[in-house]
Parts: sequence; C-alpha cells; structure tokens
Amino acid sequence: MAALVRALRGATTVDEDTAEQLNTRVQELVCTLLERNGVAHDDIVSIIFTSTDDLHSMFPATAARALGLGDVALLCARELDIVDGAPRCVRVLVHAYSERGRDELHHVYLEGARGLRDDLPE
Repeated sequence: MAALVRALRGATTVDEDTAEQLNTRVQELVCTLLERNGVAHDDIVSIIFTSTDDLHSMFPATAARALGLGDVALLCARELDIVDGAPRCVRVLVHAYSERGRDELHHVYLEGARGLRDDLPE
C-alpha cells in the first residue's frame, strides 16, 4: 500500500494549569501518538491542537516545538465550550503520511481524556 495522508487523534488533560504540566502532558501525548503509529518526523504534515477555555499557561504547540517539531506546521485553537465537556483538556489532530489503513491507526487518549473515546481500542 502506498503512503497516504492519515489523521491521528488524541487528547490529554492536566490537573492544574501550569506550563510545566502542560508541557509534560502534551509531549507525552504527541510522543505516544507518534510511537504507537510508527510515524517518523518527516512523515508529519501538520498538527492542530485545541485546548479548553480554562488553560492559559502556554500554547500546546510550544511543547511540540520543544520535541524538535518546530519545522512542522503547528496550529493552536480553542476547543468548544460545551456543557459537561472535559475540563483542562488538550486535543490533538496529527496529519501524517502512513502506509497503515484507517483500521490500523492507534488514537491516544491519556489521563482524564481516556473516557472521551471509549469506543476506540487502547
């Protein structure tokens, strides 16, 4: 199968809005997502991050740049403010070239975000 652009999803939460915890949790999320899917740096097309309105201490993209992804197109946006939505949550959407089929992708939900997608296998 030829490499196609695939979309990988994931999310994590933080216990408190600090730059240190956001940095740690976002880096863990991105690294786990890339590792589980066998995505190399040069395979990444772009990464979109969203965060809930209660997070202000840093841009999630800053954590990704610290991983060496500064040459990748990174974008941060606000998550919709939905009643009963997960608080202090960062979501990620990675576009990357992959030879895996959609049914072979491993989306990653960590910390308090695990329950957001209980329909997906770990």
